[in-house]
Amino acid sequence: MDAAWSGIQDAIASVFEAAESAHGVACKSIAGIGISAMMHGYLAFDADGNLLAPFRTWRNTNTAVAAAALTESLDYNIPLRWSVAHFAQAATDQEDHVSEVDFLTTLAGYVHWKLTGEKVLGVGDASGMFPIDPKTHEYDENRLTLADNYLREHGVSKPLIELLPRPLVAGQNAGKLTEEGARLLDPQGRIAVGTPLCPPEGDAGTGMVATNSVTPRTGNVSAGTSIFAMVVLEHELSQVHEEIDLVTTPAGDLVAMVHCNNGASEIADWANVFMEFTQKLGIDVPQGKIYDALLTSALDGASDANGIIAYNYLSGEPVTGLEEGRPLVVRKPDSVFSLANFMRAEVYAMFATLSLGMKVLHSEEVALDNMFAHGGIFKTEGVAQRFLAAAVEAPVTVSKTASEGGSWGMAILAQYMLAGEGRSLSDYLSEVVFADTDLTTIAPNEGDLEGYGRFLDEYQSGLAIQRAAVEAIK
Repeated sequence: MDAAWSGIQDAIASVFEAAESAHGVACKSIAGIGISAMMHGYLAFDADGNLLAPFRTWRNTNTAVAAAALTESLDYNIPLRWSVAHFAQAATDQEDHVSEVDFLTTLAGYVHWKLTGEKVLGVGDASGMFPIDPKTHEYDENRLTLADNYLREHGVSKPLIELLPRPLVAGQNAGKLTEEGARLLDPQGRIAVGTPLCPPEGDAGTGMVATNSVTPRTGNVSAGTSIFAMVVLEHELSQVHEEIDLVTTPAGDLVAMVHCNNGASEIADWANVFMEFTQKLGIDVPQGKIYDALLTSALDGASDANGIIAYNYLSGEPVTGLEEGRPLVVRKPDSVFSLANFMRAEVYAMFATLSLGMKVLHSEEVALDNMFAHGGIFKTEGVAQRFLAAAVEAPVTVSKTASEGGSWGMAILAQYMLAGEGRSLSDYLSEVVFADTDLTTIAPNEGDLEGYGRFLDEYQSGLAIQRAAVEAIK
């Protein structure tokens, strides 16, 4: 946790430095602050504020027993990575710290708490801790009762509602920077005590904001270390699907989320290998140029990657039922093993598990007019965007701000708290933030759809190889 604070202080310092070097402005005050971090996870504290267990993230997939029991009991999909699944599993496993737990939160909620003293959370992030009632924007009372029944059976007497942060919707004031919080942010004292903070959010919620995807029939894909799709629903789904999480927008509207633990990390690893190779040749190539060369080469590959299959599984993947992962590249002996085909397979692999989850939404006849995308992978124009359109079978829109990601979305939420002036979050984004934004939309083309379909069929069949690799390579 010390590393978290040193990282935050470095970030704050860079904000002041950038304001002066890039814009010639000596920043003297900050209007508002928002805290964003990876969604979900498990941070447990005792009554004195001491951390009781190491931070557990979405890649800690040891919660299968508790998640399955809660899903059945609550009649609501409780994914492995949700905070309540981590807590219930710790109780099931009789971990020593469970009896001392006084507060559970996410990483964003923890930082916000230390800055303000407020145990609150944006409703979008809170919906990854425990199911939210979309009508009240509070935790679902009936399901809280059912969860408490399960936890009591495993030795937890305190009601869950007393352990969770209070959900807040976008636009609400979530507290003010305390003297202690100001010192934590900036030891140099450049940020005033009393600066207002908006509700802290996870990267899923900030991604929706950063892509203007908070109204029904819109969706977005956030591609980073993990990759996930968010589709804002017009109505609830007809049944529970283990591949689909039900979360909310920062305004509290119901969202179907297809979350995949593994995103662009494997492509980043390959880019590092190629960068190392160029350095061995005595050539200094900027990292961005390496990415551009690799990604654009995929455009020249066969539409189905010519029989090359890649798996980007650095960790387990609940959508495909894998508790662990082994990154793999597999090809047929007669495949043309070229850079173009290899990179097309790698980009396809980044979207493949997402496609499998999206097929469930198609079966529920969920309407999707357009899919927005953001993340660093979209800096290289016309590559990941084009292949994502084939993967989700819908037009994909990218804006010039697409590479800004969730931190920019969080800044927008802070600005919305200060200047929303009674507008809904949807109206504020459309009328103010994105009113003059340049957008580029790519519809799926027939060749990519057919080729990607063949790749995905082989990808699904090859999952048996992934399972065998997990078993064979410990």
